[in-house]
Amino acid sequence: MTDLQPLRVGMVGYAFMGAAHSHAWRTAPRFFDLPLAPELTAVAGRNGDAVRAAAGKYGWASTETDWRRLIERDDIDLIDICTPGNTHAEIAIAALEAGKHVLCEKPLANSVEEAEKMTLVAQAAAERGVFSMCGFSYRRTPALALAKRMVEDGRLGDIRHVRAQYLQDWLSDADAPLTWRLDKSKSGSGSLGDIGAHSIDAAQWITGLNITGVSALLETFVKERPVGGDLVGLGGHGGADGPRGPVTVDDAALFTARFEATPDAGAAAGSPGSTTSGPIGIFEATRFALGRKNAMRLELNGTKGSIAFDFEDMNSLQFYDSALEPDAGFRKIMVTEPSHPYTANWWPTGHGLGYEHGFTHQVVDLVTAIGAGEQPTPSFADALQVQKVLAAVEASAENASHWQNV
Repeated sequence: MTDLQPLRVGMVGYAFMGAAHSHAWRTAPRFFDLPLAPELTAVAGRNGDAVRAAAGKYGWASTETDWRRLIERDDIDLIDICTPGNTHAEIAIAALEAGKHVLCEKPLANSVEEAEKMTLVAQAAAERGVFSMCGFSYRRTPALALAKRMVEDGRLGDIRHVRAQYLQDWLSDADAPLTWRLDKSKSGSGSLGDIGAHSIDAAQWITGLNITGVSALLETFVKERPVGGDLVGLGGHGGADGPRGPVTVDDAALFTARFEATPDAGAAAGSPGSTTSGPIGIFEATRFALGRKNAMRLELNGTKGSIAFDFEDMNSLQFYDSALEPDAGFRKIMVTEPSHPYTANWWPTGHGLGYEHGFTHQVVDLVTAIGAGEQPTPSFADALQVQKVLAAVEASAENASHWQNV
C-alpha cells in the first residue's frame, strides 16, 4: 500500500509497444521512488476478446473497445498512446483537451501539419498543468544518457561529425506479410519514421543542435508483399503463392545533414581553422541489413574526442580522448556504475540492463515531471522538430536528392 496520490493510466493499443509500456508502468514504481503511484486502470483496443486477453496478461484492471471511453472516464488521469501514427493526433488532442496527461509513441504524427496541431494543443494544456511527452525511449538508455552528459561537459569539444545508423533485418524476407507498418496511410513512412526517427531524435538531443537541412535517398526494395501469413515478432512469413498488396513506404533511408551552429561558434569565428557552420551528419535506416537485429548506432567526432554507441552492445559506450589517449584508440566504458544515469536503481555493477529498461526510465521521468508540475521531455515541440526533419528527407528524396532546408 502507498499513501501517494495515484496516477491512473489508460492505454490505447496493446501489441508490441503496448507490452513494453505495460511492463514499464508496472515496474517503475518498484525500483524508483516516484511522486505519484501509477495504476494500470484500463486498456483499449477494437477487438474485445484480444484486448481482454492483453489486459489479463499485462495487468490492466479493465478494458474498453473504444479509446473515446477512456477519455470520458473520470478514473483516468493519463492516456498512453501505443497505436499506429495515423491515430495519434486525434487521440492526443482529445485527451489533452479533456484534461488528461498524454504519453504518445513516436513519431509524433504522420505529417508536420498534424504534429503542429498537437504541439499547439499541448502547449495550451501545459499552461493548465496538463502535460504531454513523446516516447523517444532511446533517450533513456544509460549509455546514451551518459554520452549526452559527456558532450555537455565538453569532453568532446566542438562536434564536427555525427554518424547515425539504425540497422535491422526483419523485412529482408520478400514474403514477410504486409502489416500496417508497410502502409503509408497508417505508418506515415517506413524505416525512415519507424526507426530513423529514433536516430534523428538521439542525434539532436545529445548534441543539443537541430538539423537544418538534408539531402536524401529513399528506396523500396520489395514493392509487393503477401496480404496474409504468420506473424513472428514484427515480421513473419506469408504465402508466396497467395494474393499480394503494394508496399507504400520506404524500406531504406539515407541522408546527409547539416546541423545548426553551436551557440558560441560565432565567437570563435576569425580564429585559425574556425567555422561558423554546424556539424555535418550522415544517417542510415534500413530493415534489410541481414544479420543486424537492432543496431541503433551513433558516433560523434569532436575537436577533443569521440564517442560511439551500438544498441546491440547497449551497456557500453566507446570513448576516445585525444589528450589522454592519442595513440591508444577508443576505450570501452561499461555503463553499469551507480554514478551513471538510471543504473543505481537496478543491479550491482556489471549486471547489464535490457531493452525494456528504457521504457521504465521513460515512465520514471514522465511521472517525476508531472509530480513536479514541470514539462517532461521530449515535449511535443521536440517531436515536431523530428517530424520536420522526416518531412524534409521525404521532400529531398522526391526531388532527386536536392538539398532541402528543415
